[in-house]
Parts: sequence; C-alpha cells; structure tokens
Amino acid sequence: MTRVLIAGLGNMGFSHAMAHHTNPDVTIVGLVNRSGTTAAAPLESYPVYSDFAAALEASKPDLVVIATYSDTHAEYAIAAMQAGADVFVEKPLATNVEDARRVTDVAAKLGRKLVVGYILRHHPSWQRLIAEARALGGPFVFRMNLNQQSSGATWDTHKALMETTSPIVDCGVHYVDVMCQITDATPVRVNGMGLRLSEEIASDMYNYGQFQVVFEDGSAGWYEAGWGPMMSETAFFVKDVISPNGAVSIIENDKSGSDDLDGHTAVGGLLVHRLGGDELIALPDEPGHQELCDAEQAYVLRAISENIDLTRHMSDAVQSLAICLAADESIRTGRPIDLTGG
Repeated sequence: MTRVLIAGLGNMGFSHAMAHHTNPDVTIVGLVNRSGTTAAAPLESYPVYSDFAAALEASKPDLVVIATYSDTHAEYAIAAMQAGADVFVEKPLATNVEDARRVTDVAAKLGRKLVVGYILRHHPSWQRLIAEARALGGPFVFRMNLNQQSSGATWDTHKALMETTSPIVDCGVHYVDVMCQITDATPVRVNGMGLRLSEEIASDMYNYGQFQVVFEDGSAGWYEAGWGPMMSETAFFVKDVISPNGAVSIIENDKSGSDDLDGHTAVGGLLVHRLGGDELIALPDEPGHQELCDAEQAYVLRAISENIDLTRHMSDAVQSLAICLAADESIRTGRPIDLTGG
C-alpha cells in the first residue's frame, strides 16, 4: 500500500487527490492546504495540514504529490525526496532553470522517482497528433496558443499565479514540450513580446505574451497565451503543425469557452493534410480532465513499482521550461535569447 501526501488542493491538486482517493492500492496519509481545512466532501476524512514541512514529518509518505503555486515546487520537491519520498510535481517544475536542475540532480543523486505534470503526455489523442506530425517529416512550423477569457474565481486564480509565473511559462511548457517531442531537435533561439493588460496584476508582470522558438533542424514554433476578462475568444485555441509534406491540425470546434478546463486537452478530431489529399481522423470518447489525472497518477505509481528510467522525462521537463523562461527573459529585456550558450 503506497502512502501518499497531497500538497495543494486547487483544480489540479483536488483532481490528483481524487485519483488516489479512488485507488484501492493507495492510502492518502495527509493533505496540505494553506487554510488547514478542506470543504471537499470526498476528502474530509483525511488529515489536513497548513504547513508542508510538518505534514511531511508527521505523515511519512512514500509519494508526495505537489500541486501548489509554482514558487514552492522546487523547495517542496527537494524536501520530499530528502525525506525519502518519490515525487510528482505539477508543471512548471520550478520558476527558474537553476532550481529545476537542482531538483532533477537531487532525484538522480538520491535515486528518487520524479514525474512532472505534463498531462498531454498521457492523452491518447495528443500522442496521435505527435505521431502523425512526425510521420510527415520535418522541418516543422508549430502554431499553438491557449488564451483564456477568465473571470471571477478563475481570474483570481490567474492573478495569484501571476504573482510568480507568467501565462507563457505556466501554460507554454505543455505545448513547447509537444513541439520538442515532434522535432526532437535542440532549441537554439527564442524571441518574445508581451503586454500588461490589467492594473489588477503586478506592474512587473504581463498577462499576454507570445514567442517564437527556432530549432537546430530549422523548425520554428510560435506560442501565445493570455489570461483575463479582456481576452478574445476568437481563435483562442490553435494547434497546427506544418511540414514540407503537409500539416496536422486539431479541428475540434465544440469548445464551450476558453475557460473550460476539459476543452484545453480535448482534441475531438485531427485533420491530416498531405500533398495528395486530406484525411479526417475522428477521436471520439476522449478522456476527460479527471481521467487524465487518474492516468498521470497511475503512471507515477507504475514508474515507482517498475523502476522506470525517468532520465529523459526529467531532462525534457527542464528543456521545455528553459525555452519558456528564455521567452519570458526576452519579453522583459526586449532582445532575443540565444539558447546555445554561444
């Protein structure tokens, strides 16, 4: 029986907690929430702590699931591994590359399993998109965005996230990871621009950003993300991959709104355009958000029980974060960022 401690009970933390709550091979030994309470009925029977260090010492978990705000990810992950636990941590792994590498170095040194929450890696439709794109052959053009017209509680969450992390970093790591899986080439240069569109966020933060990344094989990617009540819902979800031999596009039109969590991962269908004609691939019965979180946590448990080598998984997580953080640096400095160290 695996003993699991869950830190953070927001959208992702609650879903990860429910994945373990319904798993007969898992015992949840504690929850961590800043209030020290939870109003979620299915989880009310578990001990709730307001302090992560105290929870770690008291509960002695085998696995720690970290779904707190980004600025605590590295600190909590390292503390958990040093306490003898394996770790699942939500993306982004850290708020800077140095801390991200420090986390993966600790995992390697201590022999702990470290899985980062790249939920699209567990989605069969996104796996199909990657396979279809790779089959076309590169170099590739990537056109991807996810803008969210958020209001109310979701806008409050976005404002809290932006105290430490911009939209292009928080969301962008998912889609840059998809780009990297398709091209499998080294990123060499990033250029970004952004704008602060609300006085409700810190003066040094922007809630709209976009960037371009160039890869060693000539592939080029564009990503855009914006949060807030002012965002347009026109073309808020674009996912295209183009090559000399055609293109693969997500064509799901049933997007109920840019703020719909399930819609962020749903594909629905792919249009594969080849020079000789088009193929429409229907992808019915896709997993929803909770099913994807169930799959993520099942993978973590399997990585532990089967001793899966996570070296590439960890390096990929650091690479996608490094690209997005370079885009953030480009926006703040107004200059392109060379990723080659030259």
